[in-house]
Formats: sequence, C-alpha cells, structure tokens
Amino acid sequence: MNGERRAHQTGGGRARQARDQSTYRAGFACFVGRPNAGKSTLTNAIVGQKIAITSSKPQTTRHVIRAVLHRPDAQLVLVDTPGLHRPRTLLGERLNDLVRQTWSEVDVIGLCIPADEPIGRGDRFISAEIAGLKATVVAVVTKTDLVGRARLVEQLQAVAQLGDFADVVPVSAVAGDQVDTLVEVMTGHLPPSPQLYPDDMLTDEPEQVLVAELIREAALEGVRDELPHSIAVVVEEMIPEGDLIKIYADVYVERSSQKAIVIGARASRLKDVGIRARRQIEELLGGRIYLDLHVRVAKDWQRDPKQLRKLGF
Repeated sequence: MNGERRAHQTGGGRARQARDQSTYRAGFACFVGRPNAGKSTLTNAIVGQKIAITSSKPQTTRHVIRAVLHRPDAQLVLVDTPGLHRPRTLLGERLNDLVRQTWSEVDVIGLCIPADEPIGRGDRFISAEIAGLKATVVAVVTKTDLVGRARLVEQLQAVAQLGDFADVVPVSAVAGDQVDTLVEVMTGHLPPSPQLYPDDMLTDEPEQVLVAELIREAALEGVRDELPHSIAVVVEEMIPEGDLIKIYADVYVERSSQKAIVIGARASRLKDVGIRARRQIEELLGGRIYLDLHVRVAKDWQRDPKQLRKLGF
C-alpha cells in the first residue's frame, strides 16, 4: 500500500515457499454490472475492510483498486472498477476504457445483477460484452436481503438464462449471506499459481488515493443528484507529526454554485464532510488525523483533458 508495506515483500516470499505449490491458487477477479449493482459493497464485504467507496449514487467508483483476500489455499485479488455506463463526458469515456481493459486482464468475472430489480438492457449489454473474454464468468445475484424467497428463485432462473455462466450465486453483502460461498466459487476458478502479494498487504493502492476516496464519499452524502459526478478530491500532503497525521486535501467542483452547495451555510456541510471523512480515515490509517479541507473550482474539469490529468484521470 505504501513504502512500508512494500518493504515486507521479502518476508512474504518466505511464506510462499512454505505453502504447497501443487494446490495453491492465485489470480485476479472483478465484479461487473450496471451502476449501483452492489459491486463495491461486495468487494468490501469479501475483504472484511473498507477498500472501495460506496454510495447510493451511480458511477461513484472512479479508480481501479486492488483488494487482496488471503486464504491458506489461495489468494484472491479483487479489482474494483467503475460501472460501465453511457458516457456523457471525457471522464466517462476514460472510465469505460478502464473497465474494458480490466475485464481483459482478470481470471474471473462476477456479473452482479440485483435481486430486487428486473433484468434490463444494461444487464444484457454487459453480459454480451464479457461473453467473449478469456475469463471465467460467474453470475452473482446481489441484494438478496431485499426480496423474498419466491422472488429470489424467479430472479435466479432469469439470470441463468441470460448467459453461459460457470456458476450462479445469490449473495447479500449487507447481511453477509453466501459471501463465503461466493469466495469459494471464485477461488475455485483461479489458476494454479504462487502467491502474488505478501501476506500483510490488503491493497496495492497508495494511501493518499484511498484517503481522497473516503473524503469524496463523505462529500457525496446529501448532495443534489447532479452534483456527485462533478466532485473530485486530491490529497496534496500527508505529514506525520508524532502520533498525528496532518492531511491537506482539496475538493474540486466545476462551478461556483456547486462550491456553495458543498460548503453549505456557514460552512456547515463542509464541517459535516470533515467529521465523516475523519472517522473513516482514522480507521483506515489506525491513528489520529488532522484534516484540512478546501473547496476549489476547476471549470468543466470532466471535459477538459488538462484538468483530468491534474486530478489523476
């Protein structure tokens, strides 16, 4: 995750040698599906810690984040990706390119389809998109806690007819139902391989990116429907001082009117964002932090190649 984490790779190598290489499996998997199908929530539930941000607003995931699940017999590397969608901006086009590139490189794909919504054009489109890939495809019926047994059975039958899947697994990430079963199924489709990451590595994403994502998640809460896609966060500095880490971050929006929304009356909303983000970041980093947030305007950044590069896209 950072320099300290990567320094542990030698020790991880010794641990690998002690394992039975004839039965050990390791590889990459990702969850795909239309926006808000529960992909990030499922990734967090499997790893047992918050790695990917979640929101009721679609298209909140913007970065490819690798989360590593360690088992005695396998290592499952989950790649959390943005949802494939109809792009309206240059940012949207780049996110779709990122998704398709990830699909072409993983060993297992979990197609997520919510149990509480009928199968639609988006599900059929994505199913057709992944049908020709080399990866093994598992259908994952998510949010099973939101429906009764009869509706779930109907949805499982409908999903089974959607494509030629290696398995169909119902799961509820929120309730924890069938999460272990899904892990068993997905690791069973991984190739025989030595361990890919050291034992203590949970993610290979830099801490500054994870912190920025947690701030963005906090900023997404309670804003108007059109605002989430206009918000970006850049962590400028993380400075350790004794047992405290000082974090300086900028929240970017596209217009001055949006800046006023994020800040709120007498800075009330920005204060709430800081409180929510600070709690999550301290849990991530395992210590106290000081968080300094500023809201800045980068006009139409989603459509500007120069601004996109500056903001990390």
